[in-house]
Amino acid sequence: MLNVSIVGGSGYGGGELLRLLLSHPHVRIQQVTSESNAGKFVYKVHPNLRKRTDLKFVSSNDLERCDVLFLALPHGRAMERIGEWLELAPVIIDLSADFRLRNPDDYPEWYGHEHSRPELLSEWVYGMPELHREELHTASYIAGCGCLSSAAILGLYPLFQAGVVDLDEPVVIEGKTGSSGAGGGVSLATHHPERSGAMRSFKPTGHRHTAEIVQELSCDHGTPRISFSATSIEAVRGILSTSHVFLKEPMDERELWRIYRRAYAKEPFMRIVKETSGVYRYPEPKILAGSNYCDVGFELDERNGRVVVMAALDNLMKGAAGQAVQAFNVRFGFPETAALEFPGLHPI
Repeated sequence: MLNVSIVGGSGYGGGELLRLLLSHPHVRIQQVTSESNAGKFVYKVHPNLRKRTDLKFVSSNDLERCDVLFLALPHGRAMERIGEWLELAPVIIDLSADFRLRNPDDYPEWYGHEHSRPELLSEWVYGMPELHREELHTASYIAGCGCLSSAAILGLYPLFQAGVVDLDEPVVIEGKTGSSGAGGGVSLATHHPERSGAMRSFKPTGHRHTAEIVQELSCDHGTPRISFSATSIEAVRGILSTSHVFLKEPMDERELWRIYRRAYAKEPFMRIVKETSGVYRYPEPKILAGSNYCDVGFELDERNGRVVVMAALDNLMKGAAGQAVQAFNVRFGFPETAALEFPGLHPI
């Protein structure tokens, strides 16, 4: 049984971590921090956890040593106190963007600030098991993945791995995301009268998750030119990523099927969704709420040598807390699906 603590447990990501880890057969939750809620029962902030735990929030200043420390803090906060966190646990899993990017020069370009501990970046493993499972087996420090970038990367990775993408052409990606991706903070953009019914382009260019997509899809075949846009939609949870890639050589759908099956046939949380009829013939985020699945589908445009790739996931699960728990399971040799078996709901 591992003693696990969560720093920043009052946000949506921290709440999902707590929900999942409370059901993990190999975990004992030791402490959960929140500066503004210290001394309060966890269920006061996360009402879905009533009768699931009697834990109270503590201040991060009162943290004790543990086996694994999850950091669920706003971007920029983990790096500020990373020296303290490193003293508290031999394994750290950070859900923020603070250690996702290997190149320190990417932080001022994409996040608008220098990295305060650039010498540590090479020690962190990008926490996507489908791409980095072998590295995760022995990782001491695991960087959680961005939600929009996770959907885009998982949708496109098989094509880049197979080397069939024409890197002279741009890869155009549009990600639609629900409101929980913005966190629990209050702003005009998340105010109900403003968000209700919205389909709002909030970052048509320059989205920070572009850096992760470029980093993870770069391979021996070269570095992709990524053009990424992000759109807010009315849903609370869920991301649908739609990508347009151009092929080096003509291919048929059977060849594309083989590429995706070869990449994901043994992956416990990857599903290829491509039906000829029905409402759910392509990936649909709605039915993935609360689950750790990522559904991927594609459509071939033979006339233009284009493949349209669709990927859907729950931004708080496979896009954040669920993926972090999956990486945790890989790291410690637990069944990869431990605490992540929930299949989602239908209808919802």
